[in-house]
Amino acid sequence: MAAPVPVLRLPKGPDPNSRGFDPSSPRFIALCRTSIPTSAAPEADAEELQREQQVRSELRENFLWCLHAMTNKKVQFHMHEKVKVEATFGASDIDVLNFQVSDLQTPIGVQKEALIRSQDVISLSFDM
Repeated sequence: MAAPVPVLRLPKGPDPNSRGFDPSSPRFIALCRTSIPTSAAPEADAEELQREQQVRSELRENFLWCLHAMTNKKVQFHMHEKVKVEATFGASDIDVLNFQVSDLQTPIGVQKEALIRSQDVISLSFDM
């Protein structure tokens, strides 16, 4: 049986700027820059903007269904330096910056509960 590994967790307070949903908030501007030129173009036609919004909505919904499908399933994270870890997926924060997992199996032991930063993850996989 693998030995649990102690971990130091630092608390992070709530964001006072609408948690990123206000388009004028610094958090939204930093994390949600648009990559589609029609969003920024003031002369863009309304039909193109509506189509873009519909596509973004569908992509977000598919992504959320994927996160939901992973809940309470064994997930393998492929990380930098060719490190692979396995854990039971719990949840993601609202900005998808962290993943909450249980029974994280690492090369140095097992952590009962942990947060994995999404920027440390190259890819992940799970069985349906």
